[in-house]
Amino acid sequence: MERPVQMRLLHVVGARPQFVKMAVVHRAIARHTRDSSRTGRIEETICHTGQHYDTGMSRVFFDELGIPEPQRNLGVGSGAHGRQTGEMLAGLDAFLVEEPPDLVLTYGDTNSTLAAALAAAKRHVAVAHVESGLRSCRKSMPEEVNRVLTDHVSTILFCPTETAVENLRKEGLGDPVAGGALLAQNAVVLEGTATVDAPWIVNVGDVMYDSVLHHVGRASEGASRWIVDLARSEHALMTVHRAENTDDRDRLSEILEAASDLAEEGLPVLFPAHPRTVAAMEAAGIVPRSADVRVIEPLSYYDMLGLLRSARIVLTDSGGVQREAFMLGRPCVTLRDETEWIELLKTGMSLLGGATRQRIVEAAHCLLSRGDAGPPPRLYGDGHAAERIVRVCLEWGRRSLAR
Repeated sequence: MERPVQMRLLHVVGARPQFVKMAVVHRAIARHTRDSSRTGRIEETICHTGQHYDTGMSRVFFDELGIPEPQRNLGVGSGAHGRQTGEMLAGLDAFLVEEPPDLVLTYGDTNSTLAAALAAAKRHVAVAHVESGLRSCRKSMPEEVNRVLTDHVSTILFCPTETAVENLRKEGLGDPVAGGALLAQNAVVLEGTATVDAPWIVNVGDVMYDSVLHHVGRASEGASRWIVDLARSEHALMTVHRAENTDDRDRLSEILEAASDLAEEGLPVLFPAHPRTVAAMEAAGIVPRSADVRVIEPLSYYDMLGLLRSARIVLTDSGGVQREAFMLGRPCVTLRDETEWIELLKTGMSLLGGATRQRIVEAAHCLLSRGDAGPPPRLYGDGHAAERIVRVCLEWGRRSLAR
């Protein structure tokens, strides 16, 4: 019997979607550790870059999701992309020297993800990228640059969908495990030893789906009382945070005009606003025309799930909220000109609205007129993505770490 592997894993997170994803993986690691038949042990360390730093965008997620305190908080805060990424890179480089891990786990497409990947690559530490292979095919988006560069310095590429796998294949990163199909739950089908020059490309499913399945039943009990009351009333739910929308006065104004149109038609719009969005609105002097577009503080995870589940329609430029809306069977207008989640468009439950008033309203009317489409098809795995991630990480450790 082979000796169980002992490996050190560093989670690098900085933004609220990453806290949700990391919580799922942390929970899977804890389950594995409790299993007396375990084949190895993972020692976790958490570094919080501080990209999201206030209570509503950070602290509440750690408390609500049961995430351990980070061993290091870089406290970088907001700022221009170059400065923010540079400060993260310097802080992470120092941390990697002080607390060297065997594997760095990154999540999504943020500056925190790119900084973690670059810092680890320069120190010859292996990188695993959760949510690998997503492509909007528009490199003017900071998120697109982050995900492409991260993928190309990663040793393990954890893909949420078959489309993501195919994107990596087209970029010449190699042949995927199991032909790109969802990795079998128990069988080990990995070949060789993954390296940055010959990475494992593995379809594990989407950890966000794991999270929704785990938490949706708890959302009503965990949600704030005022959110429960709001959820009982008919509403649309809107989020706007991407720089392409918040930093462009015309786009932001058009989005809020469309929201006001829907509100004046009798569908109040609840708008939990990102701090950057609030600052942009104030700087541009933009105020929703309708009082039924209700701007509220950022929400906790349970509060957001509660409003998502009860919304008649969702309007968002968030990749995470697009998927959560779909997973909860809610129609969604994506406030962008393209999306990396093209599977959603093929279902007809999600439409691109861009950032023009007429197009957004027309897309919303189209979706609202269709009625209940029934249970959504399964696009993002089976709710066991995190378990696959843990198993693959341990298998990589067994093959790569000589102790």
